[in-house]
Amino acid sequence: MQRRTVTPENAIVRLETLCARAEHCTYEMMTKLRNWGISGDDAEKIINHLIDNRFVDDLRFAQSFVRDRYRFSGHGRRKIAMALAAKRIPRDIIDSALDEIDPEIYFDNLRHIVSRKAAGLNLSVYDDRNKLYRHAISRGYESDLTVRAIKMHIAESRE
Repeated sequence: MQRRTVTPENAIVRLETLCARAEHCTYEMMTKLRNWGISGDDAEKIINHLIDNRFVDDLRFAQSFVRDRYRFSGHGRRKIAMALAAKRIPRDIIDSALDEIDPEIYFDNLRHIVSRKAAGLNLSVYDDRNKLYRHAISRGYESDLTVRAIKMHIAESRE
């Protein structure tokens, strides 16, 4: 069974429709074009068309991605930055998008993650405190914030 080839004109329409429904980055669009068998100059022209007509904007994508990940998924800065880097977003755009994270909401998310995980642990035992620390680090939170959140949780639970 042979796949139907997509013409460059058809690809533009399909990608514009896709971008109108949700935010996408340049790398995702290039991947789609490659999967459709479009590469080289045609792919570059299509990507430039999408950028010129504001269907694709990596900064806007990164800002939306960061907002969703830290608010809804509870991910930390490090995990979000790695996910954006995997999507070939430039480092300066990643840094700019991460700067928009509200520090209070961010720390509240971390405290919520710590308290939820700590419910099943005995924090007077070193291994359980270490398990809690590794859990928060694996979610992408910074080490210093994680230690502060754990200490706050322990202090609050003793009261």
